[in-house]
Amino acid sequence: MTPSKYIKELASKREQVETGGGEKRTSKQHSKGKWTARERLTYLLDPGSFIEIQPFLTERKSSNDLESLNGDGVVGGFGKIAGKAVYVYAQDFTVLGGSLGEMHGKKIATILDLAGKNRLPIIGLIDSGGARIQEGVSSLDGYGQIFYRNVLYSGVIPQISVIMGPSAGGAVYSPALTDIVIMVEKISQMFVTGPKVMQEITGEQITAEELGGSFIHSQKSGNAHLTKPTEWEALDAVKELLLFLPEQNQQKTKPLPISEENHERPKLLELVPSDSKTAYDVRRIVEQIVDADSFMEIQDKFAKNIVVGFARVHGIAIGLVCNQPKYKAGGLDIDASDKAARFIRFCDCFHVPLITLEDVTGFLPGVKQEHEGIIRHGAKIAYAYAEATVPKITVILRKAYGGAFVALNSKSLGADVVYAWPQAEIAVMGPEGAVSVLNSDEIKKSQNPENTREEKIVAYREKHANPYKAAALGMIDDVIFPEKTRIKLIQALEMMYNKQVERPEKKHGNMPL
Repeated sequence: MTPSKYIKELASKREQVETGGGEKRTSKQHSKGKWTARERLTYLLDPGSFIEIQPFLTERKSSNDLESLNGDGVVGGFGKIAGKAVYVYAQDFTVLGGSLGEMHGKKIATILDLAGKNRLPIIGLIDSGGARIQEGVSSLDGYGQIFYRNVLYSGVIPQISVIMGPSAGGAVYSPALTDIVIMVEKISQMFVTGPKVMQEITGEQITAEELGGSFIHSQKSGNAHLTKPTEWEALDAVKELLLFLPEQNQQKTKPLPISEENHERPKLLELVPSDSKTAYDVRRIVEQIVDADSFMEIQDKFAKNIVVGFARVHGIAIGLVCNQPKYKAGGLDIDASDKAARFIRFCDCFHVPLITLEDVTGFLPGVKQEHEGIIRHGAKIAYAYAEATVPKITVILRKAYGGAFVALNSKSLGADVVYAWPQAEIAVMGPEGAVSVLNSDEIKKSQNPENTREEKIVAYREKHANPYKAAALGMIDDVIFPEKTRIKLIQALEMMYNKQVERPEKKHGNMPL
């Protein structure tokens, strides 16, 4: 064969690979409102930056099969997003349903290893029917190879999964082991046991969407961190996320340049009601203290009594953990504890400073919460904050009661700076509860019990629940004017930019999972 014939053969094989499962299956993919794997990569990555890895990889037993040449159902390699280098793989549903076989798993493992060795983020675009049944147990080994690497590189490089179709059976565990899971509404599903199998085993009838759609995982299970209406919006979310994260755990995110501005925020005086029982939306507070349009909320539909997300303060990327008085009075329950703890640890992995906006009545009371393990789940927040070595700042906006005050980044747990607004109430419990315990006999014997009770509440609040008592004991670093909050945060972040912490040498701690 002449050199020109070799070149023609190569061109032909590349064309076969790049067509995926062919025109008919591509059309079927499009009819479902889905892009192909290569179309997704084209949109996600900077033009001309994609370097494909192992395009001709194929399953062992079908090396002469035309379809098996098409990347074995996964396209992957190296590219750039807004100039930032990343590794990426996209499962191709037009080839064998994107199912994972031995070589499919090996290819993803190879890309994960390259990402780990080169300390670069890894992004997986998931669209797979699950294990390739016809390959038998070797497909299960492929999953194991991927899971092992997800764990090995956890906390070393950012790992992002975008669910862009089905993710069934063993396929769901790799996304669950990564840092962020993004789902596309009405297109993506995640479940261990599919609807058909479930019906056969349990007799339950349910659709794929009802079982594991984006609504379920964003609002009930908490498995999805972000959901977007379209594929391109989901991929845009990946681009936005990467702006807040470094390439790997030995780096910090570079501050963005920002023009000089007036950092005072007089509107803050109006946004938090003086009545501690009146609800408000903490997101309005966030908008005032962070750079304009920089807040990216994570898990916004799950455990709404806590708000977490990324933002920038004077160009510096930060993570926010905020009580949300609009839901459950901002109290901490099981789901809120898990959500906050996971986010705190993610930020700590990649040197993202933490700012906590606190307005908490305590851990949510109730038999159901106690029986389902609020003690264990609540301990996760305390563990995550105590373990974190990034700069940690707390601002107590209004209430900070009991164990929740301690758990939410108090000085005793290692907070670097704790500020409080003048109206902040910091105590073992709320004044109403405290008076009911301390002054119950006196109130009962009073000629006007209601008036006596109110007088005792006011006295308790003035004597025990004001921020100056905590400040006098060193539990609060400063009581600040609300409108100065942004300025104080900028100063604190600059002061602690080079923070380093020495910890006892150990293999790892034993978090209360």
